[in-house]
Amino acid sequence: MSTSPPSATPFEGLTPECMLDALESVGLRSDGRLLALGSYENRVWQIGIEDGAPVVVKFYRPERWSEAQIAEEHDFVAELQAEELPVVAPTTIGGRTLFVHAGFRFAIYPRQGGRAPEFCEPRTLEWMGRLMARIHRVGERAPFHVRERLDPETFGRASRDWLLAHEIIPPELVAVWRGLADQALEGVAQCFARAGDVRCLRLHGDCHAGNVLWTDDGPHFVDFDDARMGPAIQDLWMLLSGSAEAMAQQMTQVLAGYEMFREFERRELHLLEALRTLRLLHHSAWLARRWNDPAFPAVFPWFASRRYWEERILELREQIALMQEPALAIGHLARQGKP
Repeated sequence: MSTSPPSATPFEGLTPECMLDALESVGLRSDGRLLALGSYENRVWQIGIEDGAPVVVKFYRPERWSEAQIAEEHDFVAELQAEELPVVAPTTIGGRTLFVHAGFRFAIYPRQGGRAPEFCEPRTLEWMGRLMARIHRVGERAPFHVRERLDPETFGRASRDWLLAHEIIPPELVAVWRGLADQALEGVAQCFARAGDVRCLRLHGDCHAGNVLWTDDGPHFVDFDDARMGPAIQDLWMLLSGSAEAMAQQMTQVLAGYEMFREFERRELHLLEALRTLRLLHHSAWLARRWNDPAFPAVFPWFASRRYWEERILELREQIALMQEPALAIGHLARQGKP
């Protein structure tokens, strides 16, 4: 597999000593305990603190977000926290939430415990619906100005073009993949046309189970790194799984909670499979763009195989068919959130 020209390993200089020095640069002294937490895009560590509770430190991937884009993320989370929503916001030290040490930008968070949510449970889905509606009520107050948008261009066409330009796909599969990617993007465009003029707002952007910690008090969001402008349904469709009938029932449960706090535009249901298609294209491009990071070949070894792209071809065929199907048939919901 051919990739983009080699570049310096993005986190090459982020040694344990560097991380401890970064904490000391903002007045926190570590007791030396380090625990790597699951993150591929950034580097996230739990670090013990002398005479205090451990903290979670996120070192941002160099050159991904600008300082202004990170500031918009932090400001959005601060708005949500001010509304007493269960989000984990970066710690403010000396009036700042973003710091730099040895060329690495980082933020410090309090440790949040919890377990993985069970999105198959109706009560959990309704609870998530209530939370997402409250987040969206804050998100629609004002737009992001510098963070990216989630749309067919940024997630779809840009991903297709980058993969083709950098010769990532095995040569014998390029023509088939390109043809199906083009058909899929046509299907995406038709879905957006059926949905009409959909309002975009500030989103969490990556609402899957890995970004939610569940406690006896309910869900807590721990990562807004992918926050961006987009349609509200982007934060809802990843809660769903299974057959069309199962997803329709699950969405009914989500909306039972959601519409307690915010109206949901039913025409956004036309975007569900289109957004899934865009995410699939974007994910392949994301893996390819990160391939020079040693963490990626270690965790995603199958990406370099022919089988990976054969599976993506089958996936695109399925998505093309699904985007031609009617939108999910969601039952009527009363404004009180009852089925």
